[in-house]
Amino acid sequence: MDDLLDPALFKALSDPTRAQLWACLVKCARPCSVSEVAECCEVDFSVVSRHLATLEGAGLLESRKDGRTVFYSVQHGTVCRLFRALARAVSDCCPASSSGKNTCCER
Repeated sequence: MDDLLDPALFKALSDPTRAQLWACLVKCARPCSVSEVAECCEVDFSVVSRHLATLEGAGLLESRKDGRTVFYSVQHGTVCRLFRALARAVSDCCPASSSGKNTCCER
């Protein structure tokens, strides 16, 4: 489980503005330019690029440059695999007993 707990990922999503930007791109389901993301999410354009770069650095987004315009898109496959693996690791680490209670913390 320790290998799945990437602090950069959780730090990137812990900022409310970054979480909003990422959710906007998830819902859009296509590559969007920085200006499109800023308009869609009603976030000030001056901070959008920095936040998107942080999300990309955490592996949540990928970017593609077309001339002077940068397009960002969600790394759907990577993100889904990561969260599924993390959920599986938590479930395996702390299975529920027949009573429905988690047994990992009982002494």
